Amino acid sequence: MKTLVLCVFHVIFLRVYEIQCKSHPKPSCGYPPSQWCRSLEIAIECGVRKQCMELNATRPNPVVPPVEITLYYESLCPGCRAFLTEQLFPTWTLLKDIMNVNLVPFGNAKVQPCIRLCVACVLYAANHAAFPVIYCLESSADVIKSAKPVCVSEPTLLPLTTIESCTRGELGHRLMRQNAVKTHALKPAHTHVPWITFNGEYTSEWEDKAMSTLFNLVCSLYKGIKPPVCTGALKKMDRSFC
Repeated sequence: MKTLVLCVFHVIFLRVYEIQCKSHPKPSCGYPPSQWCRSLEIAIECGVRKQCMELNATRPNPVVPPVEITLYYESLCPGCRAFLTEQLFPTWTLLKDIMNVNLVPFGNAKVQPCIRLCVACVLYAANHAAFPVIYCLESSADVIKSAKPVCVSEPTLLPLTTIESCTRGELGHRLMRQNAVKTHALKPAHTHVPWITFNGEYTSEWEDKAMSTLFNLVCSLYKGIKPPVCTGALKKMDRSFC
């Protein structure tokens, strides 16, 4: 009798499950969701071939150049810090596949040249890994005190000796001169900071949009197929899995 009841319950459960997932079949494979689109074979086995093909179609086209954003700024400038920490870094975190960021710490070069020297040396030493460190510096309550013990520390794997040598020697001053040349060569000439260019061009309209909705602006300026985070296709794909 007990066995019969269990069998009946099992049949009912399977019928309910079949009805609920009839329109959105749930993948029944031995791979976690993060691996479903790793290969065509896995996608077929997990029953998500169509969704994976749609996702791959929305990935950035390597032939289409990314949106090139260059920020001319001063460290410790309130407006510069706000833009970098509230707009530029969060947008880059989400859209780094379709955008490149160049930082030129010089501005008007009237206040705290030592911290700009440190930033220039961090950019030189860390190259593409520098942005998180710069974000850490600019989001700190005290940029100077946070420089070495908090932001430029061993966990970041930055070559600290290279940075210290840079700030104390000719290299740091050469980097600052290069930033000065880049800043003074701007056309039109910069009148304030932050000064933001897109693909080497400046317009007040782009800058106004960048200060409040940089994410939307980068998505609109990218000429290739928009990534899922821009179009919302990723959320649509997630809902299609039962």
